[in-house]
Amino acid sequence: MKKSLHNSNDLNEIISRISLLSENSHRKWGRMNVAQMLTHCELILKVPLKKVHLSKPNFIFRAIGILTKKEIQIFNNGIPHNMPSFQKLIVNFECDFKVAKNNLLNTLNEYVKAYENHNLPNDHALFGTMKEKDWGFMEYKHLNHHLKQFNV
Repeated sequence: MKKSLHNSNDLNEIISRISLLSENSHRKWGRMNVAQMLTHCELILKVPLKKVHLSKPNFIFRAIGILTKKEIQIFNNGIPHNMPSFQKLIVNFECDFKVAKNNLLNTLNEYVKAYENHNLPNDHALFGTMKEKDWGFMEYKHLNHHLKQFNV
């Protein structure tokens, strides 16, 4: 079964897993610490809220992005470790854990309201055309990816 932030059980699972994180949570891969990861996830959720605007990459990268979205949807697989990200979504600066955690939970709540009001965009700079179900699925996959990164 495909999980989605638009399903209340899946959303509550994500919120519960976020609550299990602490300042001392260690990563299994990557460079970000837990506070940076929370900030990164908040920035990603701000894309469908139209608060973070991404420039469309060149044709080749966009084609790869569209194919990657399709592959994740068809096979219901995870996001590969250390996958490149847009420059403005990279968090390589110091972040306060409590602030980052609170901001992510608030932005997650804002995302749910945008979904409930049918106010999600129809396009993503990298993944192409997006329906509501695509946003819920891909945003779940992204959060799940990073929560697994920190063992929750």
